[in-house]
Amino acid sequence: MHLFGVGFVIIAAVLWGVSGGLAGILMEKGWDPLVISFFRGSVGLVCILLWLVVHPKEKLEGNRSKTIVWSILAGIGVIGNFSFYFVSISESGVAVASTLMYTAPIFVFLISFLFRMERATPFKLISLIVVLGGISLLTNVYEAGVGSLNILGISSGLLSGLSYALFIFSFKKASEFGRPPFVLSTAFATFTIVLLVFIDHKEVISVLYSQDLVWFVILGIIGAGISFFLYIEGLKKTSASVASIIAMVEPVTASLFGLVILGEVLTLIQSIGIGIILITITLLSSKQKN
Repeated sequence: MHLFGVGFVIIAAVLWGVSGGLAGILMEKGWDPLVISFFRGSVGLVCILLWLVVHPKEKLEGNRSKTIVWSILAGIGVIGNFSFYFVSISESGVAVASTLMYTAPIFVFLISFLFRMERATPFKLISLIVVLGGISLLTNVYEAGVGSLNILGISSGLLSGLSYALFIFSFKKASEFGRPPFVLSTAFATFTIVLLVFIDHKEVISVLYSQDLVWFVILGIIGAGISFFLYIEGLKKTSASVASIIAMVEPVTASLFGLVILGEVLTLIQSIGIGIILITITLLSSKQKN
């Protein structure tokens, strides 16, 4: 059972990584990052609702109001995570964006420290400093002037990580009061309704009549439908600490997709920066969970 759980989480992480690459392809074709994000979440919502129809026992149970409130906050986290991630991809590339997004545990630590939910240990402070050093290598801050930095790409990547941290925290709290499938359906419903206000509606309609529609649907199915189902099933059969570490497969998969399929190029220094960030985040996540 444990091996099945690990396998499910690995497949989910790989699918998330591939979804970043697919988004990069769609952006190269001229589609807006927010529109791509909208289709990823809305198609994912349809998948999760179908799941609830097939598995009616997974509907809301327990504390209704607390489940819905925390689920809505999780949905806001998904909005920021998907949208800022895709904006960062359009500005900085898949490899850089996916790595910056996985700074989420650092934001979790900072928020927990600010709200005195946990204390700042030497290990966590050192981890923060090391990750910042890795980010400087990845984004070439060490050799580029402020004027030459891709501020939008870097800030969007970090904001996607902050949003991911909000999703992690809110999803965990909501799951304490209700079942995860219901939490996800509410989160993605929030995502779809809110993002619908900010996107270009004419472009959304044009997607429905374009040859790229099938890629938008595939992106939603693997990036928010099947992947989340596998991840939840995986969590039932393995520990959260193991799952959080295995999920690091996502930025590795996304980076490889960017390098091999999209032809992105990373310098040796940037590759070292990616390695530093992923290793440090993995150690930090492992220590926090254990």
